[in-house]
Amino acid sequence: MPEYEFVDVYLPRGVSRKETTRLLTDHAEYGHWELYRLSLLRDGSRKVRLRRRIIRQVRATW
Repeated sequence: MPEYEFVDVYLPRGVSRKETTRLLTDHAEYGHWELYRLSLLRDGSRKVRLRRRIIRQVRATW
């Protein structure tokens, strides 16, 4: 079963959809994050949870 690490990003209500899209695209492209959950809060702000897979190296024993 794959393991993931998570990061939460809070975007206040003044941030436009275009800026939000650019920010999340940058996270995905350069940090290898993927969108896990996006919550639109009552005050218009957004709470975003991103995740990326943890790749563990296996030591070879000879």
